[in-house]
Amino acid sequence: MAMNFDPFRELDRLAGSLLENRGPRLMPMDLFRDGDHYVLSADLPGIDPGSVDIDVDGQLLTIRAERTLGNGDGVKWLARERQAGSFLRQLNLGQGIDTERISATYENGVLSVTIPVSERAKPRKIEVGTGSSSNTITVGTTGQASGS
Repeated sequence: MAMNFDPFRELDRLAGSLLENRGPRLMPMDLFRDGDHYVLSADLPGIDPGSVDIDVDGQLLTIRAERTLGNGDGVKWLARERQAGSFLRQLNLGQGIDTERISATYENGVLSVTIPVSERAKPRKIEVGTGSSSNTITVGTTGQASGS
């Protein structure tokens, strides 16, 4: 069986093996709002749930995870494409998030983080009142009144 030598494929393989263990990898994720909370779903297949670490520092949410693979001592590898290493994702939550009630689950290789919206950031109705002696209407909390 004749095999063709492709120098570009070999260069790509060599560069990949040199760079593969440098720095954390980015985890693919989806983020959406569902009513009064946000849901973040991140793909982390093959991750030990005990290695997942989620921190909130002020408004910065940090997700870290580690994937380890067995060495397979005494085996002859024919292909080894799965990568071991650390994964990292950071998100700025901004204002209006209830950081005390953030929760997370890990199931079937997907990390799901539920990020609730704080009560003060939720939409609300503002009552419109009228004065008994005039037709003045007050709206909001700015202290400005509009009259007719």
